[in-house]
Amino acid sequence: LNCSTQSGMGNFSVITEFLLMEFSRIWELQVLHAVLFLLIYLATMMGNLLTIAAILIDPHLHSPMYFFLSNLSLLDICNISVTLPKFIINSLIGSQTITLLGCTAQVFFFLFFSATEFAVLVAMSYDRFVAICHPLHYGLIMMPSRCLWAAAGSWVTGLIYSAIHTGNMFRLPFSGSNVIHQFFCDIPHILKVSASGVYHTEFVLIIASSCFLLSCFAFLIASYIRIFSNVLKIPSVEGRYKAISTCSPQLMILILFLISVITAVLRDTSDTSPIQNLFVAMVYAILPPLINPIIYSLRNKKILAAMGKMLRKIFSLSMKYPSLKASKS
Repeated sequence: LNCSTQSGMGNFSVITEFLLMEFSRIWELQVLHAVLFLLIYLATMMGNLLTIAAILIDPHLHSPMYFFLSNLSLLDICNISVTLPKFIINSLIGSQTITLLGCTAQVFFFLFFSATEFAVLVAMSYDRFVAICHPLHYGLIMMPSRCLWAAAGSWVTGLIYSAIHTGNMFRLPFSGSNVIHQFFCDIPHILKVSASGVYHTEFVLIIASSCFLLSCFAFLIASYIRIFSNVLKIPSVEGRYKAISTCSPQLMILILFLISVITAVLRDTSDTSPIQNLFVAMVYAILPPLINPIIYSLRNKKILAAMGKMLRKIFSLSMKYPSLKASKS
C-alpha cells in the first residue's frame, strides 16, 4: 500500500495518508471488535440523547444546571462520533487507512469538543458554587442570558484552542513512518512524525495552555472547597445530603475528565502493546462519554423521572397508532 509521495529532492517522503492500528489480522476478530465498539457507541448515543430529550421536554428541567448538562451531553455525542464510526467502518471493510485530511479533521474536532467540554464543566461548577454558596442571589447571577453567553463562550474557546493546535500540527508536511499505533489519529503519535519546528512550537503551546488549565483547575478546587465548607454548615442532615447530591455528579464527571486528560498526556507512546493502546484510548476517548449520562441518570431523580415519563408517553403512542390504523382499515 503506497501511503507517501516522493518529493523531487532525494528519497525524502511526504506522508499523504496514515495507517491506523489493527487489533487483529483475523477478519472474524475485526468484526467482533466492530460489533463491540458499535454497541458502546449506540449505548453512548442512547444515554446522551435520552438526557437531552428529557431536559428539552420536561419544563421542570429548564434551569441553568440542566442547560449546561444538555450541552455536556451534546459534546459527548460529538466527541465519541469523531473516533468510533471510522474505526467501526474500517474494521468491517478490512481497511486501516485514513487520509491526511481525515486525520486533520479528527484531531481538530477531538480537540474542539474536548476543550469545550472542559469549559462547560467549569461553568457547571460555577453554577453549583452560586447555588450553594449564594442561593439568594442565584436567580440574579445565573440569568438565562448569562447562561447562554457562558455556553457560547465555552464553544468559542474550544474552537479557538483547537484551531491553534491543529493549525500548528498540520502546517508542515509529515515525514517518516505513517503508522499510528492507535485506532484514531492520536495527537502524541502525530507529533512523533511531525517536523521538529512543529514539535517545538506545539510544546510551547502545550505549556501555555497548561498554565491556563491549571488556573481553571485552581478555581475549581477553590469553588468545591467553598461548596463543601458551606454544606457542612447546613444544620439538617437532609439538607446536607440534598446539597451534596446536586454537586457530586459534576464533581465525579470533572474527576473522570481530569483522569482521562492526565492519562492522555502522561502516557508513554513507545513500547506499548496494542491491548495497552486500546485500554488507554478507551479511558480518555470512550469512557467519559459513556459514563457521564450514567452518573447523572443514577444520581438525579428528576432526570430519571423525566426519562420515565417520556418513555411511557412514547410507548403509549406506539400502542395507540396501530389500533387507529386497524380501525380505519
